Amino acid sequence: MTTPDGRPTLIPPAFDSALAQPVHAAPAPIAPPATSQPPVGTPVRRAWGLYVWAGALLVVLLVVLVGYFLEAIGPVASLLGAILALLPLAGVLWALRIVDRWEPEPKGLVILALGWGAIAAVALALGVDLLLLLTFGRGDSQLALLLQSVVQAPIVEEIGKGLGVLLIFAAARRFFDGPVDGIVYGGLIGAGFAFTENIQYFASAFIEGGFAQASATFFVRGILSPFAHVMFTAVTGFALGLAARRGVRLGGALGPWLLGLMGAIALHALWNGSALLGDFFALYAALQVPLFVIFVVAIVLLRREEARLTRARLGEYAAVGWFTPEEVDMLATAAGRRAALAWARTLTGNRVPIMRTFIADATALAAARQRAISGRDPRASAEESALLQRTVAARAALFAL
Repeated sequence: MTTPDGRPTLIPPAFDSALAQPVHAAPAPIAPPATSQPPVGTPVRRAWGLYVWAGALLVVLLVVLVGYFLEAIGPVASLLGAILALLPLAGVLWALRIVDRWEPEPKGLVILALGWGAIAAVALALGVDLLLLLTFGRGDSQLALLLQSVVQAPIVEEIGKGLGVLLIFAAARRFFDGPVDGIVYGGLIGAGFAFTENIQYFASAFIEGGFAQASATFFVRGILSPFAHVMFTAVTGFALGLAARRGVRLGGALGPWLLGLMGAIALHALWNGSALLGDFFALYAALQVPLFVIFVVAIVLLRREEARLTRARLGEYAAVGWFTPEEVDMLATAAGRRAALAWARTLTGNRVPIMRTFIADATALAAARQRAISGRDPRASAEESALLQRTVAARAALFAL
């Protein structure tokens, strides 16, 4: 549709929500499946350049960190700390996998986010610690410890982790569709940071007080607060996700990033302060538990928003014959996906992987069309065609004899 002077009109959002993605451009019309093959599009591109240079940086920093841990706390304590730190990490990754099940992020970016938190952000924090130590000397007063815990650590650590989220936004923005993606990337970076930090805490506790003190430290950090760093950095990711949803570029995203960073720093300072300035367990019950509940509820609401978006975009394909209405229901609802996977198990051969591919590609297709509608990705239309081709091929494989 166009205005009287020939300009394209904006299409109103398919649903009214404060989190709904705005519409900036009229999408390309969807051609009906007149033939058995969908239009040919370019293959989905990956962020190989980001993986190469960021991976090289992380490898170098990893060597430095390993040397630091072996020198500072020794190989035995480091190994014990790593084993203990793996337990809360496994639980956190399982929870983040549930959040990310609707539209899984590329495995390369998942590994990069974990690596950035576990290596680069930790290296930055340790580097700042060393710089301050060389500049001002070691401060053992109560005030110095308070400033280090409530001021220095939240600012330095959240900046280090937040830079990782900003890096993914800048270099792989096509895979950064909205708040859920931001929460996942931020949560992964926070989980990686907590893993390495826990190695140091658990190992130091073991050196100072044996298994008894290590167990007490594990209870506080591994049982009571495994999601602390995840929540902090997820705030930064959420803010960048809102910016991504509105189609802003890197320059326009710096403001939201700083606001999210301030929120992460404030939560981090509140958490650290509760351990030093008051009754930790009382403040934990009064503040941290409600914050975690709010965090979970927010994620549930955001996932519902993604489900509505998937239904709306796939519904456009169903309207011209690429999907049936029943297939849209199957692909756009959690219950439909469970039923689809159960049905795939009844088919000849192991067709569950094919069904998973069909669901993943269809969800990515909906996201690509949304990016085309929002006008923030000039390659979205070509990717849309490629994903449609893959989706049709996956469905054909499901029904092949």
